[in-house]
Amino acid sequence: MRKYALLLAITGMIAACGGGESKSASEAPAADAASPAPAVSDLSSNPDYVKGLELIGKSDCLTCHKVKDKLIGPAYQDVANKYESNEENIKLLAGKIIQGGKGVWGEVPMTPHPQVSEEDAKQMVKYVLLLKK
Repeated sequence: MRKYALLLAITGMIAACGGGESKSASEAPAADAASPAPAVSDLSSNPDYVKGLELIGKSDCLTCHKVKDKLIGPAYQDVANKYESNEENIKLLAGKIIQGGKGVWGEVPMTPHPQVSEEDAKQMVKYVLLLKK
């Protein structure tokens, strides 16, 4: 499973690079679980984006979440639109990654991830919050 998630993350990063091809706005690919890069701007040089994307690619996050669409859990963009990017919210959401949670996005609980360090969870949250529409 981890190999699959890592493959998805690498594929997304390669797709984000574009291979030097010139594309018009109408030819731009839509972001999905296989390509967790936002379509609105190029964040590939942002270290919070790069590290967060790497950590999410190594985890099981994409099992329940997609960038733009609700899956089992909320879309990353919906989370980014709900929470302002500040230290208080980063700490709050990192705690939800580690401890799990229920009720904010419906009745389906988020599975706890106690193996994720607080630092890594915060980095994942920073990535998600960068996806604000």
